[in-house]
Amino acid sequence: MATTQRTYNLDTSTLKAGFRGALIQPGNEDYEAARRVYNGMIDKYPALIARCSDVADVIAAVTFARKNGLLVAVRGGGHNVGGLGVCDDGLIIDLSLIRYTHVDPETRTVRVGGGNTWGDVDHATHAFSLAIPSGVISTTGVGGLTLGGGLGYLTRKWGLAIDNLIAADVVLADGSPSSSSKLIRSILSMLALCCGIWTRHQRS
Repeated sequence: MATTQRTYNLDTSTLKAGFRGALIQPGNEDYEAARRVYNGMIDKYPALIARCSDVADVIAAVTFARKNGLLVAVRGGGHNVGGLGVCDDGLIIDLSLIRYTHVDPETRTVRVGGGNTWGDVDHATHAFSLAIPSGVISTTGVGGLTLGGGLGYLTRKWGLAIDNLIAADVVLADGSPSSSSKLIRSILSMLALCCGIWTRHQRS
């Protein structure tokens, strides 16, 4: 398949100054692989991919996109069938490097990063004989599935993935970080769907 080589006059010098992750643009060696998502029928060409290493990188990327009027797509696991983790001519905020799990066996909760997949979570929780409602495919991102409700094998007995979400860290559209554990299902799901990026999830 022939690929389209696009060029963009985008000054990333201010973003690069304090960015700890990777900034990938058309023409870079990693660009083709970085723009791909799970659904191979989706073929979009972003102007910039910001592969964030931490929350500070996410804040910087959101701020850069706002100041430059860029369309933003957020990629957790990149598994969305509609290809929402990528966009044409905009900025992908890639959370795949923000990937960690911490299981607290006493409270029977787990904290995970915005780039985690359900395979990561299952691997960590099973060591403590724990499990939480998730999806049916291990490579699905935790954040994306949760925002969609989260239907899986344990749903009939234990509810949806979002039913078990007790706290989250979110970077808002203005670049400010926010944390909340109150009214998490009603408020944060709307907040993140409309104008925020989840960088940490805590669930029981």
